[in-house]
Amino acid sequence: MREADTFTKSLFTMRRLDDFVPDNHPLRPVRKMVNAALKNIEPLLSGMYAADIRGGRPSIAPEKLLRAMLLQIFYSIRSERLLMEQTQYNLLFRWFFGLSMDDTVWVPTVVSKNRERLIAHDAVIELLNEVLAIANKNEWLSGKHFSVDGTLIQAWAGHKSFARKDGSDDDTGNFKNKKRSNDTHESTTDADARLYRKGKTASELRFMGHTLSDNRHGLIASAVVTTADGFAEREAAKVMIADAEQVAHEKAQITLGADKGYDATEFTDALIQMMVLPHVAQNTSGRRSAVPDHIAASDGYVISQQKRKLIEQGFRWAKFIGPIRQVMV
Repeated sequence: MREADTFTKSLFTMRRLDDFVPDNHPLRPVRKMVNAALKNIEPLLSGMYAADIRGGRPSIAPEKLLRAMLLQIFYSIRSERLLMEQTQYNLLFRWFFGLSMDDTVWVPTVVSKNRERLIAHDAVIELLNEVLAIANKNEWLSGKHFSVDGTLIQAWAGHKSFARKDGSDDDTGNFKNKKRSNDTHESTTDADARLYRKGKTASELRFMGHTLSDNRHGLIASAVVTTADGFAEREAAKVMIADAEQVAHEKAQITLGADKGYDATEFTDALIQMMVLPHVAQNTSGRRSAVPDHIAASDGYVISQQKRKLIEQGFRWAKFIGPIRQVMV
């Protein structure tokens, strides 16, 4: 017997929001870990709103907003407006944020304003540090063997915004056969962006992203974004490995793997001064490598060169799934 194509509108339901999420959904363990990390940064979150006790309109709970920011990256949602639109009808999003079926979805402009407060108080950084501490507690990190690499990130600015700093000549409309450089020009819409090229890529307005990964499972231990130039990768690597050295065990021998782009005397000498073994790929193409031969001949060096390829997985996910190929603002 053929069933009739009918739709019955139910005013009430006896099911919980948790019932709509499968038990084996990958977001379940993620939400559990995030909630544990949020609990540890509760004093910071409370201090952010200490001035609001005098009254005023209630803001978005910072815990819910941080979960929303994570989900926005997980599902490659390019704007807060689209995120709120999907939250209106997506039960999975409501469950992850901590919104009930009857809760009103936030206004996108309010989300953007409250996000700026979280960033200003370093709440995002503290959350990621707590997640990293949980990974370390579960022995997912070696804590002493790392790899470093960088990638280019497109700026939200076009070539036509790249104008002369002194405003003497407007060559933004037709710049063919005209010499332009970061010394004389800057973007009128994003002054921090730099005209930069790497390898066979074309010159574009870009930033540079850097990550430090732990070699045990390839988990990201540190990340930073800088302006794009020829020294940014090595300078960022020194800062990140110095931070990692401070939290490492005193007797641990730290190693740092990297590709041939990091094979420079200044960089390897800086690592050796920090008591870090430079497991950098030797660049012997028409030159002498700065990496000592006795280090390159060790077994640990071979392992580091094999493990450093894991860092590309993070870049691949960030660019093809997470919306990090180009900055969002």
